[in-house]
Amino acid sequence: MSEIRTREVDDLLRVLSALDDEDTIFALLEDLFTIREIRETSQRLAVARLLSAGKSYAVIEEATGASATTIARVSKCLSYGTGGYASALEVLARTE
Repeated sequence: MSEIRTREVDDLLRVLSALDDEDTIFALLEDLFTIREIRETSQRLAVARLLSAGKSYAVIEEATGASATTIARVSKCLSYGTGGYASALEVLARTE
């Protein structure tokens, strides 16, 4: 188990996985995170989607407003990460 995977993190994971209503999840996000954190996290998912579609950094920067550093970080996670973005993109593909 990694250092970040604590009992508190596991509690958060259990809560998130049990919620199935988008409004309830959004209410929790608003309570847990600042508006800026919600926007930045959502932006990273948008970046992942565009990278996955083969878009260039310049196009992604223009479309999302993300910095080159953020785009590079997301790209690294897509290539060498734990598969979280890939799972999220699969969910989005199934629900669209």
